Amino acid sequence: MEKELARILSELRTEKERKFDQTVDLLINLKKFDAKKSQINLVVNVPFRIKDKKICAFLETKNSEITTITPEQFKNYSDKKELKKLIRNFDFFISQASLMPKVATAFGRVLGPAGKMPSPQLGIISEVNKKELEKVIEKINNSTKVKTKESNVKLAVGKQSMKDEELIENIMTVYNAVLKVLPRGIENIKNVEVKFTMTKPLKVVMK
Repeated sequence: MEKELARILSELRTEKERKFDQTVDLLINLKKFDAKKSQINLVVNVPFRIKDKKICAFLETKNSEITTITPEQFKNYSDKKELKKLIRNFDFFISQASLMPKVATAFGRVLGPAGKMPSPQLGIISEVNKKELEKVIEKINNSTKVKTKESNVKLAVGKQSMKDEELIENIMTVYNAVLKVLPRGIENIKNVEVKFTMTKPLKVVMK
């Protein structure tokens, strides 16, 4: 599959040059898969960082290491417009464990559907110190969320400016993680496609 991915990336690079660094998307289309019964919701650590994420933290006290929302500020987000703006401005939210019930009450209705609720997998911290925050920020920046949308998975695996080998490693890491959790493994995969932001998807010939 790696050789086929190299061929596809090479072909995508011959497309019209754009004035921005395009995102490289992986699409895994599924078959014989009931998205309601077997939802995929994974956090996968990729070998090469896709992008630095904008992270916001719900903490008991202000912290200079990260953008912070303290309990006293929760009331500022009772307006739906403010909540939506918050979600648009940040890719990821983390929370101090002790604040999670309050966070769920104040922000759950918007963070939940957006897939941005702090989770035990990645984003709930018991101790707030420089080392812990650096550790969770590093982990978030080197990870990607994989979720099923109906009967497919679509997510960013890198940027056009990255080397082909790096993109291939990221794609294979995500693909293998998805393959592992599919109820029927390879039988659930209809096809795999790769695209840049402004290109049409190209099918990966599975061998």
